[in-house]
Amino acid sequence: MRHNPYGSYEILRADGPFVPGPHDTHLVTRHREAQAIMQDARWSHAEEPELLHGDSDVELPGSFLWMEPPEHTRLRGLVGKAFTARTISGMRERAEQLTGDLLDKILAQGEVDLLDALAYPLPLTMVCELLGVPEEAHEHVRTMSTGIARGLDPDVLLSPDELAARTTAVHAFLEFFGDLVDRRRAEPRADLITALVQADDAGAGLTRTELLGTLLILVVAGHETTVNLIGNGVLALIRHPEEFQRLRSFPELAEPAVDEVLRYDAPVHLTTRTAHDEITVGERTFAPGDAVIVLLASANRDPLAFPDADRFDIARYARGSRPERHLSFGLGLHYCLGAPLARLEMSVVLRALASRVESMTLLEEPPYRPNVVVRGMSQLRVRMEPR
Repeated sequence: MRHNPYGSYEILRADGPFVPGPHDTHLVTRHREAQAIMQDARWSHAEEPELLHGDSDVELPGSFLWMEPPEHTRLRGLVGKAFTARTISGMRERAEQLTGDLLDKILAQGEVDLLDALAYPLPLTMVCELLGVPEEAHEHVRTMSTGIARGLDPDVLLSPDELAARTTAVHAFLEFFGDLVDRRRAEPRADLITALVQADDAGAGLTRTELLGTLLILVVAGHETTVNLIGNGVLALIRHPEEFQRLRSFPELAEPAVDEVLRYDAPVHLTTRTAHDEITVGERTFAPGDAVIVLLASANRDPLAFPDADRFDIARYARGSRPERHLSFGLGLHYCLGAPLARLEMSVVLRALASRVESMTLLEEPPYRPNVVVRGMSQLRVRMEPR
């Protein structure tokens, strides 16, 4: 199913909005119910480590991703200062420069693995520069992040080697970023790590575990998901050449096209919630402690919410249209903090492809990584012809 899970999601949706799942959970398959759960603060995200990694003897560092108020509010408020509209807008020029340089090399080569040539280096460089990671350490960060991203899948789906790789990656991450935090405390710079260290010194009350856990989720969520977003978007345009031609003719569709890629082939396929009260969703009542696995990518293809849901339409979210909201960035308290940066990077890539690329050809069917939560290809071999 890795290359195309959407037929399986269709079968699940046909069985109902709630389908029995693993660990005494229910799978949430449809958009209406998924949206209701994710925007209701009575459903908690804090229990996800126990649900998916309860049998592990390795503790993944916590972050505000798995917290609830008031701790979530405090930590998200500190980090959120780095993702204001003004800050992200100021990063556009750098994103355009990086994308242009990478595309120069791609067009000179003609045939490339687009993941290595563009999808990885762009978001990795952007998040590393935002945090203050030295350039020579970027590939080390990528290696650690890959191991941790695979480890976000439920432990029952991981082999002993993959569990060991996660342990190694987590320990390497804590050591590397722990040293970097200490250096920034001694020698401040204009980066996010320094800002978090200085906020702690000013009385924000960040524990070292909270600080490192926050950095971990910023790194993994800050580029692994965008790698998949870029890869999925390019693949969709190759498989729908009429939509690529449409983008070339109307480059202003780049921004709404980002949302359609997010809906059509989501980078993150599932999340979890646990009821903290008795809650009725649709025709089902959940007791306190009941847990659900929300299938985001299934909800995004729900024909009850999206007409012609399996069609890739880059104008679906264009100005004047009123489609349902996709769930790829989440909703409510846990709406993705890095969404503006991901949108920026993807829209810059789409505009660059529209203006500089004549045609794109898939050289072979792409293999997929085994990841279930953060789903994406392991390779995307393409040929690009310049305009």
